[in-house]
Amino acid sequence: MKRMTALFSAALLSAGLMSATAHAQQDPAATPEQPQAAAPAMDFSDEQLQQFADASQEIAVISQEYTERLHAAEDEASQQEVRMEANDKMVEVVEESGLDVDTFNAIGQAIQQDPELMQRVQEMAQS
Repeated sequence: MKRMTALFSAALLSAGLMSATAHAQQDPAATPEQPQAAAPAMDFSDEQLQQFADASQEIAVISQEYTERLHAAEDEASQQEVRMEANDKMVEVVEESGLDVDTFNAIGQAIQQDPELMQRVQEMAQS
C-alpha cells in the first residue's frame, strides 16, 4: 500500500513541497477515501500554529532525505522499511514540537481549506 499518511500530506502541503514524491505508510485505521470533516480553522492558538510551522520545516527536511532513500531502495521490502522509518521520524518531530499528531493533521487540513490561515502559518515559518 503506497499511501501517504495525513501527517505526511499535511507536512508536504504546509511546507509547499507538493511536488515531493515520497510516500509514507498509511495508518490502517485511517480512511483516506473519505475526507474528514472540515477542521475548525479558528480553534488553533498562535502557539499551536507556531508549533505546526516549526515541525513542518523539520518534516520537510526529513521528507527530502527519505525521498532520496526511497528512490535508492532496491525492492518493496526496503521501500516499506524506509517509509516506516520516515513516518516514525515525522511523528517524533510533531510530538517534540508540543503537538499531538491529530492536532498537527487538523491544522494541516485547516490550512488547505483556508488561504488566510495558510499565509499566517507561512509567515510564522519564516520568522
